[in-house]
Amino acid sequence: MSRTPDWTIRRGFPDHLRAPAARLYFEAFSGKLGRLLGRDGRGVRFFERVLDPQFALTAVTADEKELLGIAGFKTEGGAMTGGSLSDVAAVYGWFGTLWRTPILMLLERDRTDGQLLMDGIAVVPEARGMGVGSALLEAIIAEAAERELAGVRLDVIDTNPRARALYERFGFVAQSTEQLGPFRHVFGFVSATRMVLDVPAWQQARKAGVQTIPSKNEPL
Repeated sequence: MSRTPDWTIRRGFPDHLRAPAARLYFEAFSGKLGRLLGRDGRGVRFFERVLDPQFALTAVTADEKELLGIAGFKTEGGAMTGGSLSDVAAVYGWFGTLWRTPILMLLERDRTDGQLLMDGIAVVPEARGMGVGSALLEAIIAEAAERELAGVRLDVIDTNPRARALYERFGFVAQSTEQLGPFRHVFGFVSATRMVLDVPAWQQARKAGVQTIPSKNEPL
């Protein structure tokens, strides 16, 4: 892939990019989910099964042959990484479902009225430094504004300080931090910080010409 291909942000993803989307999402969060979902291919198969393009924004090359990045969100209508017990069982069997499901539920975040809940963002290594992550984050904020929601909420783990720095540059503010306690040994991180962006304030800042976009040296 060229270092500077023509690319665009679009809603969802075409079916032929479902497998790349699942691989990208799992690889981006394998440090958090790898032990639980399995780095033997099952984690990727699970996401390939459950990813819902209705709740995804993607960066793709102009010909839509390659996926450069993906960002998901959760609304009252569903989430990009939803799925049911039968989806878990299809990949892990019912015994694997019985012990995995309660642990996975620890990562669930309830949606708050008036806020769009971000469901992860990831960019392929070859496209980092091209502004793809920033464009996806802007698209998430625009999605919230289009839905007339006042905020965007996300959780960032303590082992990902670069992502937190990116969010802070965009205007996200830390609200609270949750400790995982003994489950840190399962997920590989100690705490997660809830951050919220005030969408109207962000829009006002952009209209006033305040630069919130990170430099090209940012990993996303």
